[in-house]
Amino acid sequence: MKLKGQWASMLIATTLLAGCGTVVRSMPFPAEAQQPDASGVKVYFGSQEHPAVKTNFGKHDVSVRVARARDEKHDAHSDRVKDEKTTCELALDDALRRLRAYAKSHGANGVVNATTRFHDIRTDSTTTFTCGVSPGAGAIAVSGDVVLLDTQ
Repeated sequence: MKLKGQWASMLIATTLLAGCGTVVRSMPFPAEAQQPDASGVKVYFGSQEHPAVKTNFGKHDVSVRVARARDEKHDAHSDRVKDEKTTCELALDDALRRLRAYAKSHGANGVVNATTRFHDIRTDSTTTFTCGVSPGAGAIAVSGDVVLLDTQ
């Protein structure tokens, strides 16, 4: 009897934990990700064409983790969460905001050769980004060369 109880407990725990894993997704960049924001810093992903580099301030890496967005139609205690795409885009937006703020504070107006990654899975794509998403959060790292571009 004791053995049956242990097996039942293990089966329940395994079932509950099966939905807790993080998955890595590759998603298309939202249009606003490739536009300069109010700071004026533009991010060029992968091998995107960019103006000549006047000064390279070095590589910078920003990692963020955001809580999975809740569906507005439900209260904060609801178990209904938004889709993976929305969560990954929120994480990307936060990472780009932080990267741009760092660049601006160092006198830069661009970030070139930008890549996205989740742990060891990296992409230097000009059209897609890599994000890790779980039932509770989304995570991403964005890195690139912080530069002063020749805007003339």
